[in-house]
Amino acid sequence: MLHAMLTAIQETAATNADVAKNSLSLLGAGIGLGLAVIGAGIGIGLIGSGSTQAIARQPEAAGTISTNAIILAALIEGVALFALVIAVLYKFV
Repeated sequence: MLHAMLTAIQETAATNADVAKNSLSLLGAGIGLGLAVIGAGIGIGLIGSGSTQAIARQPEAAGTISTNAIILAALIEGVALFALVIAVLYKFV
C-alpha cells in the first residue's frame, strides 16, 4: 500500500514538476494540519480527564482547577488554529 502511494507520487512528480510541487505542498499541509488537530484533541482530552479527577479529589478547589483547565485548553486550541493558518498559507502562496 505504502509502496503504491510512493510510486504514484513519484510518477506525478516526473510528469509535471510544477503541478507535483503544488500537490506535494498541499499534501504536506494536509498531513501537518491533521496531526496538529489530532494532537490538540488528545491534549484537550487529557486536560479534561485530569481536571475531572482533580475536582473529584478536591471539590473545594473546583473553581481554580476549572479556570486553569480552560486556560490550558485555549492555549492548545491556539496551536491548532496556528496550524490551520499555516496550512491555508501553503494552499494560497
